[in-house]
Amino acid sequence: MATEKWVLDPLHSEVQFKVKHLVISTVTGSFKNFEGNLETEGNDFSNAKINFSLDVNSIDTNQADRDNHLKSADFFDADSHPKISFESTSFTKDGDDEYELAGNLTVKGVTKPVTLEVEHGGIATDFYGNTKAGFEVKGKISRKEFGLTWDGITEAGAIVVGDDVKLIINVQFAKQA
Repeated sequence: MATEKWVLDPLHSEVQFKVKHLVISTVTGSFKNFEGNLETEGNDFSNAKINFSLDVNSIDTNQADRDNHLKSADFFDADSHPKISFESTSFTKDGDDEYELAGNLTVKGVTKPVTLEVEHGGIATDFYGNTKAGFEVKGKISRKEFGLTWDGITEAGAIVVGDDVKLIINVQFAKQA
């Protein structure tokens, strides 16, 4: 069976994260610039090979001072590590439209294995005759495992930033001719 190549459509995709702030509320952020591709055997996504990267400098939490702090050496150190990347090691079907995506995530020069849940939204043809496939990817990582260890403590002793980071990624891929 022929290998199919798919390229991420950034106009119909979004990368978001959520992290606890002061343990009582959640801050949502996103990355505005990213790219990715996947390779499949035909239209079967089982065992697809997936590569994804995003531009750390495109981080957006709706607050410029916080964004600049996140880009600094306290967190992502965007000057030394401008990209966050992911390369799959397996993509296995786990139900009708459910998959488990395992791979290596590299953040701030630290590479760790992660496992993410994926829901396949289906395949459709757009107005221009392009075949598209949609996916929602969810997971949780520990920021400290990737060297994002900055901890602020308020005068009252509250932790400023939680360790767990929830990932919510909605992506659409376009099949290449």
